[in-house]
Amino acid sequence: MQDNVRRQGIGTGASEVMADFSKFPPSGKPAMEFTDKVLKCVDCGSEFIFTAGEQLFFHDKDFKNDPKRCKQCKAKRATGGPRVRTETRTQCSACGLETTVPFRPTQGRPVLCRSCFQKSQGAQAPTAVPPSGQAPTAS
Repeated sequence: MQDNVRRQGIGTGASEVMADFSKFPPSGKPAMEFTDKVLKCVDCGSEFIFTAGEQLFFHDKDFKNDPKRCKQCKAKRATGGPRVRTETRTQCSACGLETTVPFRPTQGRPVLCRSCFQKSQGAQAPTAVPPSGQAPTAS
């Protein structure tokens, strides 16, 4: 008699086989077989192995996505290591000076240097006084 097979009967001698629970782990989910996968890190581009044990852990925790980063990049990200900012050299759309910006400019949108950007932000700042010059009245 196998240990993983439950038999029906309450002391009556009945021994009919009901179900084979060997295919289900204690959590009640069907057993899945995992094999090691080779994945590519989105940060450094190196390949890393997503082991069967890690896949089982992800499955047990109901994680839907595979990891995107290798262990070194994940650790670097967790410790708050310095992030690399992309600096792009371009010309200011307002004054024409060469400047660097922390993003990649898109076609058709103006790129401003720091001083022109601060001037434009100062011009767009909301005023606290109504345009008529009078204080607002409570209704």
